[in-house]
Amino acid sequence: MKLEHIFTVHVRIDKAIELKQEEGLSVVMITFGGTVTGPYFEGEVLEGGVDTQIIGKDTHTLSARYMLKGKDHTGNSCTIYVENNGHIHKNEAAAYAFRTTPKLITDSPSLSFLNEALCVGEGIPTENGIDIVIRRWV
Repeated sequence: MKLEHIFTVHVRIDKAIELKQEEGLSVVMITFGGTVTGPYFEGEVLEGGVDTQIIGKDTHTLSARYMLKGKDHTGNSCTIYVENNGHIHKNEAAAYAFRTTPKLITDSPSLSFLNEALCVGEGIPTENGIDIVIRRWV
């Protein structure tokens, strides 16, 4: 098996809302937009995308939900829902900031394989924010 690139989400952070505790867990909710490029899909992140992170002494999880609108690789308009859950890594030597297990749902007949695909996401810091690279196992 190998990983095949599906698309990359180029995230533009809008704002963050925080709940901080001196001891225990803290929460940050980050709203965002952005664009999407890739061999199977090109488009944009629709308004309403949010990444909720729970941060503690020994844990840092994320759960992002957002919708993409654009064109599939056949040129047809479509929408893709993304639910991205994962952990922030504290390994500074890694090329990525976090890894996720994305669930994708689409109304595109030519991308219907994504509805059942086993995918991996990686968050890669960039000069302008972060890129979320989504790949599937084939």
